[in-house]
Amino acid sequence: MSTNNIKPYSKAIVKLLKGIVERQDALWNDIIQYKAEIQDYISVIGLELIVKKEEGFAYLKQMKLDDDKTVNLVSRRKLTFEVSVVLIVLRQLLEEFDSDPMESQSNDRFVTTTKIREEVELFLPEKFNRVKFMNEINGYIDKVVQLGYLVVSKQNATESLYKIHRIIKEKITLDDLIEFKNKLNQYAADDESI
Repeated sequence: MSTNNIKPYSKAIVKLLKGIVERQDALWNDIIQYKAEIQDYISVIGLELIVKKEEGFAYLKQMKLDDDKTVNLVSRRKLTFEVSVVLIVLRQLLEEFDSDPMESQSNDRFVTTTKIREEVELFLPEKFNRVKFMNEINGYIDKVVQLGYLVVSKQNATESLYKIHRIIKEKITLDDLIEFKNKLNQYAADDESI
C-alpha cells in the first residue's frame, strides 16, 4: 500500500474527527497552517472546520444542506433534562464570567463540584424532585465531562475542580439559554396552576 496519498495534515484531520483539538495539542499548528486544505478535504463528506483561534480550540461541525438538514455523519444524542440543566448552568456561569470586566485577565472559567451543585439548586423549579437530582448530580457532571464541556483540572476525594470548555458557547447559544429558562418558568407556572 502506497503512502503517497497521505497529506501533511492527515493526522490533524484524524484528531479532529475524534473530537476537539486544543491550542496546546501538537497538531494545533497543522490545523492553523493547513486550514484551507483541511476544509477542502472534509467538505466532501459534509463537514466544516471551525477554528476558534482566540479561544484556543478547533472542531468539526456538520454542514447544513439546502433543506436545513445534514448528511447525518454524526449521530445526535438526546440529552436528559438533568444533564441539560447542568449544561445550561455551566453556560450561564461562562456568560457571567465573560461579561465581568474583573475576570478579564483570565480566559478560563473554573468551577468546583460544590459551585455546580449550588447553581443547579437555584436553577431547579420548586416542585422538581431536588433530593433525587442532588443525590445523582455527580453522575450528571460525569456525563458533561464525557461530552467534553467540562475538563477535570484537579480532583481529590471530596471535591473536583473543572474548567468549563469554551465549546459550550458554540453548542448552547444565548438564545438556547433564554429558551430553556422560559421553558423552566412555564413548567413552574403550569405546576402552580394545578
